[in-house]
Amino acid sequence: MKSYQTIKGKFKPKNLKKYLGDSRKIIYRSLWERKFMLYCDKTPEVLGWSSEEVRIKYEFEGQPKNYYPDFYVKFINESDEIEECIVEIKPYYQMSWGKNKAKWKFARDYCQDKNYTFKVLTEREIL
Repeated sequence: MKSYQTIKGKFKPKNLKKYLGDSRKIIYRSLWERKFMLYCDKTPEVLGWSSEEVRIKYEFEGQPKNYYPDFYVKFINESDEIEECIVEIKPYYQMSWGKNKAKWKFARDYCQDKNYTFKVLTEREIL
């Protein structure tokens, strides 16, 4: 049995001022995503965040597509500098899937252009 839990639900942030999108439409598609949302909502170093609000155009198998990464996060890093990051949460077994690799290549380019970082988190980092 795979450890990826595909539980879906609506998230209601307690710190509405930190959410940078329509807070009525925050959906988690796994308990890992929900855990990350709680982290963003509660952590003082997180200045702002959103879920599936950023659109990145990419190509897969010659077809144009749209990718909506799980999270955008603006936070204060260990050096007390403001940093912006795009975060994708996936089960480890999906790391080698071709479609995911295509999305992430375009996401890295997008982030480089905006001076953001890009991270893919799995159960190994979240649990």
